[in-house]
Amino acid sequence: MNKTEILAGTHDRYDGIQIDPDGLPSDPSEFTTRLTESLLEWQRQQRRGIWLKLPTSKAGLLLEPALQQGFTFHHAEKSYIQLTRWLPSTEDKLPANASHQAGVGCFVLNERQEVLMVQEGSGPLKGKGVWKMVTGLVDAGEDITAAAEREVLEETGVRASFDAVLAFRQAHGFAFGKSDFFFVVALRPEPGQDKLVPQEDELEAATWMPLEEYAAIPFHKERPLLRQIMECCMAYAKGTYKGMQGVKLNNGHSDPWPSREDLLVFGKDLTPPTAML
Repeated sequence: MNKTEILAGTHDRYDGIQIDPDGLPSDPSEFTTRLTESLLEWQRQQRRGIWLKLPTSKAGLLLEPALQQGFTFHHAEKSYIQLTRWLPSTEDKLPANASHQAGVGCFVLNERQEVLMVQEGSGPLKGKGVWKMVTGLVDAGEDITAAAEREVLEETGVRASFDAVLAFRQAHGFAFGKSDFFFVVALRPEPGQDKLVPQEDELEAATWMPLEEYAAIPFHKERPLLRQIMECCMAYAKGTYKGMQGVKLNNGHSDPWPSREDLLVFGKDLTPPTAML
């Protein structure tokens, strides 16, 4: 009898196995046989966490056999379902799915000391006449700076460039029970970027509001968190607060000064000597 071929996979840094999704058989019976033998072999090797990514094209056939072998759901995306199994008899130490989402609030200030403000066409403030800064979520793989510039352009048609992070807050229990980071980012509009083109499916209105009028909005003044954010923005506008600047750093710890852009780090008045990791 021929020996059953175990599933292809790579060993990770934590004594686990990342099963190759491209090498998964489509036949449920073959998959069950090979997965059973693979788990026995990996137990003999004292492997720990097993990661099984099922492409959606095969999930309908292979999901039930995987669950019967003790795998559990980790997370899902449009193109795959991620399952895991912890082999040792000890407590499962595999990391949970992502716990946070990140959002940006965009304080855009022009040379006339006017602030870019919008009214929501959807969401919790729809129809309430509340003026607010542009806000939005950071996409996967997107820097906070790029997200802020993108959101401003998409919602108002204004091209603006990142200048500083003015404030951030952490909160819990947001979408799907995740925690949330919210970064208030200062931007400066590029020359000639005065015309507003509100995004019709997102906004009811957009305007350039005088700074002092922004500071007097009751909705912000009456709420401690929004009042604190407003005070940071006003201090930045008046030149008494610079916020945190950003710099790209290499994803490492030994280079004297990075040449490859991997990590975005924020700090006060960053220069090469103070930004080194």
